[in-house]
Amino acid sequence: MKYLSNTVSLEIFPEHCIGCGSCVEVCPHGVFAIENKKAVILDKDRCMECGACVGNCAFGALTVNKGVGCAAAVINSIISGGEPSCDCSGENKTGNCC
Repeated sequence: MKYLSNTVSLEIFPEHCIGCGSCVEVCPHGVFAIENKKAVILDKDRCMECGACVGNCAFGALTVNKGVGCAAAVINSIISGGEPSCDCSGENKTGNCC
């Protein structure tokens, strides 16, 4: 799943990354990988801006404006006639998401 192209606020600061891999583990859409002992963004357009990566990075290597991508998922579901693909509907719905 990709969200709106070139609209994601996700940023990485490699100088702060120690390569712990927390962002890789918590990202539900596989946005990150570890390369040369540092986290890298594989595809920004797959980020739904849930903020899980930022919340689990103890070193301040990531920033994101939470919630914007999730809204895009809801809009896309309305346009396509399907369920939101941000995992916020049904059983997985949390109070911090759409």
